[in-house]
Amino acid sequence: MIPKKVTIYEVGARDGLQNEKGVISTDVKIEFIGRLVAAGLPIVEATSFVHPKWVPQLADAADVMTALGDAGKDMPVLVPNERGLDRALELGLKHIAIFGSATETFAQKNLNRSLDEQFAMFEPTVARGRPGSTSAPTSPCASATRGRARSPSTEVVSVGKRLFDLGASQLSLGDTIGVGTAGHVKDLIAAFCQAGMEIDDLAMHFHDTYGRAPANTYSALQEGISTYDASAGGLGGCPYAKSATGNLATEDLVWMLNGLGIEHGVDLDAVVETSVWMAGHLGRPSPSAVVRALAAG
Repeated sequence: MIPKKVTIYEVGARDGLQNEKGVISTDVKIEFIGRLVAAGLPIVEATSFVHPKWVPQLADAADVMTALGDAGKDMPVLVPNERGLDRALELGLKHIAIFGSATETFAQKNLNRSLDEQFAMFEPTVARGRPGSTSAPTSPCASATRGRARSPSTEVVSVGKRLFDLGASQLSLGDTIGVGTAGHVKDLIAAFCQAGMEIDDLAMHFHDTYGRAPANTYSALQEGISTYDASAGGLGGCPYAKSATGNLATEDLVWMLNGLGIEHGVDLDAVVETSVWMAGHLGRPSPSAVVRALAAG
């Protein structure tokens, strides 16, 4: 049954910017995050504490989070390992996300680890980040992402459930290269439920490489999924999956939810204005169809 309310997990400031070639100033990132929060987005993933060698664009993660002050402490950040967690905890941050790979090839490209080795890296990070741990009151969530087409559901479910069982609060299923279809989405959700996971334990992360992100979102809505990653303006991509283009645009998602009468709490006009503003800093128009249409009107 389609949910009455949806939570939008905004990833534009992290996933949306991480692959940009030109340097984006710290001040622009901070204003971008502030605009997203002001637009009513309930969760804004602010940055990543990955080594600058791998993602130079986010080398200023500590500066961004420090500048955000107390407000930033409630924003999730991506951490790749215990060192990333240490950096987040030093700043008093309360929420972390980890990013796992559901296929051997993508694990090697994205994490420089085998499929099994990634768990040895994640286990202590999630254990220390769980509420009630001796480290800090951090709430971890996990993302299981496939990096190739036609990854078997059994493989994705096995890896995803293993990540969730480490102690994550929610598992986001990522279609990084955007090859999924509405049928694939239904089958994958059903497979996770058959493996013992609850609908509320699952979130979705779609890319729009083949223009399927809105259709895939509707398919997931029909299955009852109520949390979706999205990126303002459709920004994003993955540095380790060359065929991956932008994320599901926040504006495209909000437009769909408005049409379905689903509550979400986000000001569409404010997000569009923010995406047009960011497009000016990036020097190119937004890939979001809704942004282009409303900005032109």
